[in-house]
Amino acid sequence: MNRADRFSHSLCPRLVVKIGSALLVDPAGHVRREWLAGVVADLADAHAAGQRIIVVSSGAIALGARRLGLPAGGRASLEDAQAAAATGQIALSQCWSELLASHGLTAAQMLVTLDDLEDRRRYLNASATFNRLLALGVVPVVNENDTVATEEIRFGDNDRLAARVAQASGAGGVILLSDVDGLYTANPQRDPSASLIEEVPVLDEAVMAMADTGSAPAAWAIRAA
Repeated sequence: MNRADRFSHSLCPRLVVKIGSALLVDPAGHVRREWLAGVVADLADAHAAGQRIIVVSSGAIALGARRLGLPAGGRASLEDAQAAAATGQIALSQCWSELLASHGLTAAQMLVTLDDLEDRRRYLNASATFNRLLALGVVPVVNENDTVATEEIRFGDNDRLAARVAQASGAGGVILLSDVDGLYTANPQRDPSASLIEEVPVLDEAVMAMADTGSAPAAWAIRAA
């Protein structure tokens, strides 16, 4: 089976697509709108074929930092990151809403924290919300609620968030879009002999050890458990 076929609407009725900040926001802090419009067109095609899509979108802090003129991309401190997230989230959700609407799709914003998907009752509430939105044909756009999350209760990155969202929504797969080529045997920035692993059929201890070296996240796809 072709790897891409695993994520077809017939085999994967629900799909989570995560988009990293480096792809979505340019160095000047503006949305790469033309590129994102192409992604949205692909998502709309999948939706028209019967697949239900959940988007996990980074970019709020980067967008907010530009608007507020904050140093270090808004990550100089937790307070700066929270202020940038609060400001940028409006611009980010508006962009997603406009692009999806151009294909006749409705966007819904969901902001969650690690606690929301760790606490059983809140997890079930989030799951019910995902189910209802998808049944209505809505495209949920999810991000971590950085405005209230602290260092101790953060996912740390949206790759982990995407995996947990897939569990809560009953998605059959997760696709991570990033400016990194994929999972490497070592960190390619530090080890020139590091090689790209095209496919990971089993998540064993050896694979997890490679991921812990900083060789991922990546523009690679995984099947949700």
